[in-house]
Amino acid sequence: MSKRRRILRIVLTVLGVLFIALGSFGFYRSRATRHEVKAADIGTPIRSSEMEKLIDEPGPIEVETVVGANWQVPLSGLINLESEKAKQAGFKDKPEPIQVYLHAIKHPTRGLYIIDTGVERRFRDDPEHALVSALLAKRAGIPPFDVKTDTKTWLEARSDKVQGVFFTHLHIDHVSGLRDVPNDVALYTGPNEATERSLMNIASGFIVDTSLEGKGAISEWKFSRDEDGAFEGVLDVFGDQSFFAIWVPGHTAGSTAYLARTPKGPVLFTGDACHTVWGWDNEVEPGSFSEDKGKSATSLKRLEALVKRHPKMDVRLGHQSREM
Repeated sequence: MSKRRRILRIVLTVLGVLFIALGSFGFYRSRATRHEVKAADIGTPIRSSEMEKLIDEPGPIEVETVVGANWQVPLSGLINLESEKAKQAGFKDKPEPIQVYLHAIKHPTRGLYIIDTGVERRFRDDPEHALVSALLAKRAGIPPFDVKTDTKTWLEARSDKVQGVFFTHLHIDHVSGLRDVPNDVALYTGPNEATERSLMNIASGFIVDTSLEGKGAISEWKFSRDEDGAFEGVLDVFGDQSFFAIWVPGHTAGSTAYLARTPKGPVLFTGDACHTVWGWDNEVEPGSFSEDKGKSATSLKRLEALVKRHPKMDVRLGHQSREM
């Protein structure tokens, strides 16, 4: 082992011990990122009932879901194993196969946007210099991405330029392709997503900051309270009732789902309000990866109720699909 790697190993070990010690006593909470934040200049608050009047009607948005990589993470993070249904199913913690996505939405006049960012090319071609380097991932026990379609390759194959990124939230696996996105592309997140302090951000904040280097300010959605009470808030993103942002806090403070009206019907992107097919089918909220399990459970119930009222909706979950 080289001297440089020995030093890095010692530094990482010391930092790990400090993070665990400080976090266990609640002495330190970190923002998701120190990057500049401003208010979004698009998105009009709308009542959920107004949204629901229209969403079953065909709309103009084209959608595509791209599998950036296959991955695996602990089941206990994806599903609340303390829930009665999980206990009845006999679930024990284990590595669970998931996928990391980039979703594309194309508006006829506003152009191309992506929901989350897939995985950057370096994870395949230069893992030592990827957002989470191979060495750091190995030390932290993080399995490598099995890259299927890197974000740079997907963007280079398009004739149209991406106009913006709509983040569901700022966890590492949702910003892991951001360095392949041009620096002038607009970035949007939910309320307090970047600034809310959490123990979970202690280890990830530096990585998220790195993904945002050279980018413009993050624009936070300006939700108003949904007067119908179906959600915390709903936005008509483009002002023409074709694409909606839905505030679903719990997994993180600013977690946001998105709903598109397409020629084939409504498509719901849940983000990590629900990671897995089993969690969705059994109405069981995410587990230890969520900052507030109570709010996470409430947000999932609200999304499930929306789909029950609109049963033809195409639901695209945070990290699994029925086609896996």
